[in-house]
Amino acid sequence: MRLVRSFSAAFTAAATTAAALGLSLTATGTAQAATPLPDHVFAPYFEAWTGESPAALSARSGSKHLTMAFLQTASKGSCTPYWNGDTSMPIAASTFGADVKTIQSNGGDVIPSFGGYAADTTGTEIADSCTDVQQIAAAYEKVITTYDISRLDMDVEVDSLDNTAAIDRRNKAIKLVEDWAAANGRKVEISYTLPTTTHGLADNAEALLRNAVSNGTRVDVVNLMTFDYYDNQPHDMAKDTQTAAQGLYDLLAELYPSKTPAQLWNTVGVTEMPGVDDFGNAETFTLSNARTVYDWAVSKGINTLSFWALQRDNGGCAGGAAADNCSGIQQNQWDFTHIFAPFTGGTTTPSDDFSVALSPASGSVAAGRSATATVKTAVTKGEAQSVKLSVSGAPVGVTASLSPTSLTAGATSVLTLATTSAAASGTYNVTVTGSGTSGSHSATYSLSITGGSGSQCTDAPWAKDKVYTGGQQVSYKSHIWKAKWWTTGEEPGTTGEWGVWQDLGAC
Repeated sequence: MRLVRSFSAAFTAAATTAAALGLSLTATGTAQAATPLPDHVFAPYFEAWTGESPAALSARSGSKHLTMAFLQTASKGSCTPYWNGDTSMPIAASTFGADVKTIQSNGGDVIPSFGGYAADTTGTEIADSCTDVQQIAAAYEKVITTYDISRLDMDVEVDSLDNTAAIDRRNKAIKLVEDWAAANGRKVEISYTLPTTTHGLADNAEALLRNAVSNGTRVDVVNLMTFDYYDNQPHDMAKDTQTAAQGLYDLLAELYPSKTPAQLWNTVGVTEMPGVDDFGNAETFTLSNARTVYDWAVSKGINTLSFWALQRDNGGCAGGAAADNCSGIQQNQWDFTHIFAPFTGGTTTPSDDFSVALSPASGSVAAGRSATATVKTAVTKGEAQSVKLSVSGAPVGVTASLSPTSLTAGATSVLTLATTSAAASGTYNVTVTGSGTSGSHSATYSLSITGGSGSQCTDAPWAKDKVYTGGQQVSYKSHIWKAKWWTTGEEPGTTGEWGVWQDLGAC
């Protein structure tokens, strides 16, 4: 994935410790029988270098399965992989082990992914870095047994696609792993995540699959990165997904002539990039595109739906460029996840869904006066459902109310924000959430208050791009928050009681 950044050991997440600085790649672990993934699975990528908890984000977003990015060596020539190539994040229970167990106990799982753009351009993708096939296979087996998972992903792109020796080593190592799993009664799947044109794989990616066939290596899923085409052409991103996948299907039919059409389509995966991708606005994947791709994926019976990445599924930088932590388009948090999540184990489209929006989405008011906005709901899938509205985030000196508080999707309500003279001057985000049978959706109103007599919080306001370490305090939404550990970009009040920010109360 193009947005991957290679970070040094500048931080250690709460769920990880630097307990182990090395890894013996002898594959002596017991091959227990992990639970296989569903035949149809939604597994968005999780950016593992952010310091966030994958289990927490899984629970908050509703995505039960995650593709964990990325595993790579710390330096070129090494045979020891680490998360993000960071030696403080070894393949060990101390690194994400508790998170993975929590996700699995909730009925989901993770797919560890080797490679990625940073590794593939620096020689630290393990098959590029290590010339010993046995050690590469042992590393794969170590990940499988450490986290008790049933699928590994190989993200191979840019320079790694042209490293023919490494391609051959990787496929030989995968074959060893597949033989090891079979001998131990364990199901292990392998997916290859590859860049694509709008009409199918380029020649070097096709050659990678042909090498797998020649080595007797089973490839269970070929996952297309249906974005970053960089061809200076206008794009209907949903249509491009379908034509790219059709091109892949035609190639798979040639490589595996004994497979049925249903089996071939169940070898296909697609990974989108929500909103604006790295090329720019000409390659923008919209919510409408997501609904079209979902319906198409269900009708074809493909294996995997994904996107890059879970942390981008929000509208925090609407109107901006591609970023690691937002989509660049107007959307509610988790909109793309909510569209794709029913794909896991499902064979039909979700019957009902709705959206929530505010008009206007911001306003300024003198202390003692009121501001209003219309809460608009709409049916986005199926039939209208009952929606219960609630509001949160109003600062001290402001009373928020909704009329009505319950409605049928498609109807409107009125948000009233009544301020008093005791309100503190400043800008505050007030969130309206609609909850229905299909889940919940939210919209945010930015309220600016002038002329208030109340006092602002004395701690510095929280900044999205600033790095905070354990013990530092910030003010946000009229509350004081203390960081429990290293964090950046994680909004206070959105991570729950086990998250990074501790609410010290109103100020």
